[in-house]
Amino acid sequence: MIRGNLLVGLISFLLIVNVSAVSSATFTMTNKCNLTVWPAIISSSATSTGISPLNTTGFPLLKDESRILTVPSSWTGRLWGRTHCSSDSTGNFSCISGDCGSGKVECSGRGATPPLATLAEFSLNVPSGLDFYDVSFVNGFNLPMLVVPKGGKSGNCSTTGCVVNLTEVCPNDLKVTSQDGSKVACKSACQAFGDPQYCCTRNRNSCKPSIYSEFFKKSCPRAYSYALDDSTSTFSCASANYVITFCPPLSTIKRGTKTPETASGGKSPEVVGVSSSSPQPVSWVQFLGGAVSLYISTSSSGSSLWRIIILF
Repeated sequence: MIRGNLLVGLISFLLIVNVSAVSSATFTMTNKCNLTVWPAIISSSATSTGISPLNTTGFPLLKDESRILTVPSSWTGRLWGRTHCSSDSTGNFSCISGDCGSGKVECSGRGATPPLATLAEFSLNVPSGLDFYDVSFVNGFNLPMLVVPKGGKSGNCSTTGCVVNLTEVCPNDLKVTSQDGSKVACKSACQAFGDPQYCCTRNRNSCKPSIYSEFFKKSCPRAYSYALDDSTSTFSCASANYVITFCPPLSTIKRGTKTPETASGGKSPEVVGVSSSSPQPVSWVQFLGGAVSLYISTSSSGSSLWRIIILF
């Protein structure tokens, strides 16, 4: 009996050591937008596998402010940024884009409600030992977002996301505006029309991209544009920490950043074909092999575009 108890104790000890050997990760969230962003987090693993949720489900992030969160091993969930948030006279908290409907700064397990938001999705330390992550516009777009893995040991460990503000060039059928007319978000076609062809709810396995999802994909080819966009939009890495930046500056794409389009790296960026001496806000970004094309509007209507090509 004593020997049996010792054996049980030894097995329990080894299991504890094995579990503890899978270290937690960190999410560093940084706000580079010209407005306050309220990050929101929902932990899907908290109910399905018993893994603890993060110690916060929502908080304010001022311009240029960062916050580091410790993420439990094997965590699965999603996060997004809420914008144009305020509390009314009764203390009810709400946001024009990305609101989670809790009435509070903390989302407390609630997901984003329409108009939905740019999502970063994670499944950490799945049975293969890899983290899987993506940035998705399947449920809409409200903020540029970039996810950068740091210190990963294996996998492709690619940067993913989008650096261009699609609310500025959103098709009229999809755009969301505030009461003062400001553009604040871009709906998905599924949310805008509810048609099965856009929602992939009919013949899901044969669902094809639409003209609306192609708008998202051409602008940001590494992000999910519709439900079956897995092959070009899901990335993996092992034992990494993640930097999530809202409204990342274009300088984020630089030498040493490993992406599917610029994985060879090597040379510092070279700017060629500049047609303008007074750059304006970027309206469109296109990744082409070892180059990035920036389409810059020189008029408020967007009728005049100049193109800058950055070679890597």
